[in-house]
This record gives sequence, C-alpha cells and structure tokens, in this order.
Amino acid sequence: MTPRLPKISIIMPAYNVDRYVRRAVESLQHQTFEDWELFAVDDGSTDRTGQILDSIADRDIRVTVIHQENAGAPAARNNALDRARGTYVMFMDADDWAEPQMLADMVRFGEENKLELVVAAFYIDTYYGSADQHTTELKGCPDRVFATQQEFRAAAWRLFDANQLYPPWNKLFLRERIEEMGLRFRPTFWDDFPFVLDFIRDVERVGVISRPYYHFIRQRSESETARWRPDMYDKREEEHGWMLDLYRYWGLDGDAASMEMVQRRYIERLVGCIENVCNPQCTLSEKEKLAQIEAMITSDRAQVAVAVARPRSRMMKMMLSPIRQKNVGLAYREGKLISFVKRHNTKVFATLKANR
Repeated sequence: MTPRLPKISIIMPAYNVDRYVRRAVESLQHQTFEDWELFAVDDGSTDRTGQILDSIADRDIRVTVIHQENAGAPAARNNALDRARGTYVMFMDADDWAEPQMLADMVRFGEENKLELVVAAFYIDTYYGSADQHTTELKGCPDRVFATQQEFRAAAWRLFDANQLYPPWNKLFLRERIEEMGLRFRPTFWDDFPFVLDFIRDVERVGVISRPYYHFIRQRSESETARWRPDMYDKREEEHGWMLDLYRYWGLDGDAASMEMVQRRYIERLVGCIENVCNPQCTLSEKEKLAQIEAMITSDRAQVAVAVARPRSRMMKMMLSPIRQKNVGLAYREGKLISFVKRHNTKVFATLKANR
C-alpha cells in the first residue's frame, strides 16, 4: 500500500541554533493545519541543535532529522528537497517562528486558486538589548490573485519593493514545478534569492496574501549582517545583474516603474556596501577603503542608478547625495556614521532602515 503523501514539505536548515530551534519547530507543531512533514537538517552543528531536533523527532512522526557534515544552508536545503514528497514546499529558518494559522490559510488560498506560488506578508523582528526588546516591521502587499503571467510580471516591482519576492520563507512553492525545472539552491552566499528568481522567471499562477504569519528574527548582536564581508560589493553587483536580466527577459526593461525599483534597489544596497567598507572589522587601509568607495560610486552602474532612483524619504535622498556628487570623502564619512549607528544603536538603525 502506497503511503499517503503530505500536503506540505517544510525544509529547515539548522546550524548552532540550540537556543531557538525548539521554538521554530513547536510553532509548526502548533499549526491548525496538521498535514505536513518537516525535514530539519542539522548542518554539522557543534552545539545541542542536533540533540534537540532528535528529541523532537522521537515524539513526532512528521519530523525527520537529517544529520550532515557542515556544508552550508544551500546544501542542507537541497538535501531535504531531494526527499520532499509534499504537494507544496515551504522553507523556514531555524531561528524564526510562525503563527498558528499560517499553513491552513496559505494552503487553502493556493488550492482554491490553483496557484504555483503563494506569497504571504511577514514580520521582521529585530532584537536588541535584553531578550524581549525588539522592533517589529511588517512587510506585505494587498490580497491579490494575478489573472495572467503578464499581470504578475507588470506588478512584480511592487512585491519586490515590499520585500515579498526576496526570501523563500514567506511562500508556498508548488513542488511539481520545482522538480520539473530541476531547481535547487546554488552553492553561494545569499543563496535563497537566486532560487526565488529562478522560480518566478516563468511562473504563471501567483497569489498574494496580505496577512502576515512568519516572524523573521534578527538578532543584531549575532547577525551575519553585522560583519564585514569582503565580497559584499561583488555579490550586490551580481544580484543587480540578475535583476536586470530578469526584467529584460520579461520584456519590461523599458517599464518606468519597474526600472525605478530595480535602480533604487541597487543604489540603496550600494550605500550598504559603503558602510561595509567602513566597518571596523574591515582589514583594508584607509587609502584602500577610499579607493574602493571611489570605484563604487563613480561606476556607470552607480551613476545610472542614482539618476533613475526616486528615494522615498528625505533621509535616503541625503544619503545618496555623495554618490550623485561622486564625493568620495563625504561618502566615506557617511559610511562611518552608518556603521557606528548600526553597531551602537540597533533600535535606531532598524527604525531608520525600515523608513528609508
């Protein structure tokens, strides 16, 4: 007798998250919708993450723990994707959590509208100081089912603008489509974005839910984003290339609203690259930092982007001024100020970023 297949396969890579992983899994166990399987991939953790997951799996047949040597989140997700059996696939980070109605609402919405992709709103909870101190930012768009592929593409800039199309974890993906495409996560830093881009490139049936369920947790003191990353600028350049390629493929590279979003996205992230160079952990000399910043802000890409972008706030207009003027010294001082605020006042930094 063939075993009944679950409706949703949930995939959760986990590395050294023993303080959070139980909450993540329990938020799934408390879902009102129960027809799911979870593949929790212990990616070579050196803390108690694997033991906690094993103890949960011992009491819940829906939970399967995969132990692998540390190979990174892309490999962990791919390992689980190879075993997934659900109609839909959902991804979750092991330090996040979900509200009880999430799976029920998303599955019902997907099935009623025969969707290949369901996108829901989510929260960004940024913690600072003590365990209960945090800011909460809501990211979402109005309820909508796109009637055609072209309608989705024409409106996608609004979803990108609301951070709805970047992460994999606020979505239900039709697994059949993932397998038809042979889609897997690329072995790269920030691997989730290209996975989503690959999936939406030719997607036809997309729907959006305005209600938020998923809580993406930022622990600023420990966050990957607080580090200096020597390859950040190269990664942002690569991402911008992906976005330009996507919109060329869609035939929307001449669409004013879409291109303004793409260029504003790039120039805002370029400010982040300048801040990254100004991080105290950066091992470059001041002369090398200034040279890097000059190369960033005087490039053709940067100048095109700053000319097309229409910043949404007065603060952002001010932050882009050094790039527009090609003023390296001012950009450097601005980067140092942003870095200082980011490291010393998480609440202010999170609030400013949310209102940019």
